[in-house]
Amino acid sequence: MFVTKDPGTKGQGSVVALTLVATLGGLLFGYDTAVISGAVKSIDANFIDPQNLEETARNTLSGFTISSALFGCVVGGAIAGSAGNHLGRRGGLILAALLFLVSAIGSAFPELGLGAIGEMGPKALVPFICYRIICGVGVGMASMLSPLYIAEIAPPEERGRLISYNQMAIVGGIVGVYFVNWNIALQGDQGWLDQVGWRWMLGSEALPAGLFLLLLFGVPDTPRWLVLKGRTNDALAVLKRLMPEAQASQTLADIEGSLVHHTDKLFSFGGKVIFIGIMLSVFQQLVGINAVLYYAPLIFQNMGAANDSAFLQTVIVGTANVVFTLVAMFTVDRWGRRPLLIWGGAIMAVAMFWLGAVFNMQALGSMALVAMVMYVAGFAMSWGPVVWILLAEMFPNAIKGQALAIAVAAQWIANVVVSWSFKVLDGSSLLNSLFHHGFSYYFYGAMSVLSAIFVYYLVPETKERKLEEIQELWHKG
Repeated sequence: MFVTKDPGTKGQGSVVALTLVATLGGLLFGYDTAVISGAVKSIDANFIDPQNLEETARNTLSGFTISSALFGCVVGGAIAGSAGNHLGRRGGLILAALLFLVSAIGSAFPELGLGAIGEMGPKALVPFICYRIICGVGVGMASMLSPLYIAEIAPPEERGRLISYNQMAIVGGIVGVYFVNWNIALQGDQGWLDQVGWRWMLGSEALPAGLFLLLLFGVPDTPRWLVLKGRTNDALAVLKRLMPEAQASQTLADIEGSLVHHTDKLFSFGGKVIFIGIMLSVFQQLVGINAVLYYAPLIFQNMGAANDSAFLQTVIVGTANVVFTLVAMFTVDRWGRRPLLIWGGAIMAVAMFWLGAVFNMQALGSMALVAMVMYVAGFAMSWGPVVWILLAEMFPNAIKGQALAIAVAAQWIANVVVSWSFKVLDGSSLLNSLFHHGFSYYFYGAMSVLSAIFVYYLVPETKERKLEEIQELWHKG
């Protein structure tokens, strides 16, 4: 074990402190995921509408622009394993923080160095997309490295809860930026938002990015990475910060034993563990969560809400996200990973089928808001935090970096497909004539059912196992 369960021990305090710094990567992940939701209409007004495109071309370009950061996320997720191995978990997070900071400023002022602010019109679309892609690379890296850092410093009996801190930071970033966007939206009408407000929204990300970068210079790298690089003395010094000194030598020996074959090939433990990791990532996106988060104000406007009311209802959904992530934090190490994923899939399915029916029957109002809150609650208590916990702990140490990078990249590819397609599907005149904006939600409901079935038949339970023990679930060779 890494630390005693006495919350007053120095080791426990150090673990929590390091965890909180790492979770700022999750906060920025969530912040960037949702900050774009408040600027969708303004981005269209500045960059898309002046081009006078036909419906399909307009919706496709708009969807690509809003989801462009996700292409960077795919790249960031794919290179995070290599960056984490070569630069260290800490070094990779420092690089991600720098990308967050640069992109926040650039996204708010894409004309910088190219022309007068606010006077380039659609010509600023390309640099805007480039800055969003840069931010996506940072998100993709942080999405892997933050939970990995936490998993590699956490004690087995607390690992699920501590990794779920990262998910709490993600949803905290989401709901925090919903409040930021709402307050910015209150400063003026839609015309003001189109001219100035959207820049405030996107530029606000520079504040948490700068704080994250500053704090990272004060944390060590993980003992497992230090052992991987042959720096056993440094690893032992870190372990002595994280646990009673008497346990440090034994823990170091356990880590060294699990990393004897640290150059194992990707499929050294068979293909099943890789397949399960990829499918967990893909299902986390196919249930539709990021379509909801990116386009929450648009969804509520489709329900008939006014602009400021749509932002307020978005805050309500974000608050539900926080509350039910707390439920996951306090139950994941008690109930286990599998039960939460199965029940969460069932709850999301009911909510999405309900929401689709509400749109289809045009019976919008409080019931639609209840369905949205129910859906977000189901995701927040299950597929939101638990997938990240499983991905951080399920892969054997010898293949963890490369396997986790593949799973995270697959997740972001699925995110691109879902987020881009939502704008196309929701803007389709044909589908709306048949389903009144409800088609997407029926699809997400079906995916929620399949996700629960997948977990029931294929995903093993990993709670309370040491990382070195989990690889015994997979047969080597």
